[in-house]
Amino acid sequence: MTRVRLPAVGAVLAGAVCLAACSSPASQPPAASTAPATATPPATAASAAPPESAAASPSPTGAENLALADPVRAQLVAAAARLNGLPASAYLGLVKGESYYGFDPATSTYWAGGALDPSSSSQRAQVSVQDDGGYYIFEEPAGGSWTASAEGMAGIEGAACSVHVPPALVTLWHWPAGACHPAGI
Repeated sequence: MTRVRLPAVGAVLAGAVCLAACSSPASQPPAASTAPATATPPATAASAAPPESAAASPSPTGAENLALADPVRAQLVAAAARLNGLPASAYLGLVKGESYYGFDPATSTYWAGGALDPSSSSQRAQVSVQDDGGYYIFEEPAGGSWTASAEGMAGIEGAACSVHVPPALVTLWHWPAGACHPAGI
């Protein structure tokens, strides 16, 4: 009888180990972020912008790459949400690593680029970030407010940018010449 129990106990233990391995965090897909927009750290490509505590980096034309602070992030999310006919609360913030912010003195305009992180509770927000809504360009002229333009499809199958980021900022952000979003987006 002891011989019968040992294989059975071994089988049960092997099964338990397999189940434990399958339910471990390393084997599970990452969960969607639920952090609010204000918790999103400064997000720029590694070589595109200084960390938030660093000084702005000017170009020879005077254009500046700026640190993206939380109040500006919130304004950008609100502008894109308006464009999509949704409340800003439909989004968690800007996607980490895909946000840029700068000033062009030649046009007296602040410019930004970023992708939105939709809330898992808003299907409309999730749909809005697909295709053309995959990336936004924002501009704020002197004395004006932020406007958003969906540019996610620009450069794909001949689609053109509907707005043109000043070349000095495109260079500071290390985007391809004439682009309206970073390479790979």
